Amino acid sequence: MVNTYNEEREGYSSMEFLKIVGEVGFPIAGAMASGAFVFTTLSFILQSVTGSVQGLKGMISALNNRVQTMNNDLVKIDTLMSYALNVKPNVDRIAANEGKEDARRD
Repeated sequence: MVNTYNEEREGYSSMEFLKIVGEVGFPIAGAMASGAFVFTTLSFILQSVTGSVQGLKGMISALNNRVQTMNNDLVKIDTLMSYALNVKPNVDRIAANEGKEDARRD
């Protein structure tokens, strides 16, 4: 009778488990099996969380891009209004918009 690889592997796996149970006892073997189950469950959970984090990262970068665009538009409007009203434009704000300094005055 010729055994295939899968039949040998399955027999080896169950015999190996029974051998471990015989050597260390059922409570310890059960604890090892429970640990493997917890590890597998946590691995699946962390994979889904990683996917969610990547999605959130994409959304945050898109929002950051919108904020930068809006900031540029506000500085442009501020400059045009200063020119139209013959008021000196706020040079610090224009320079900050170009990345030299924080544009917000919190």
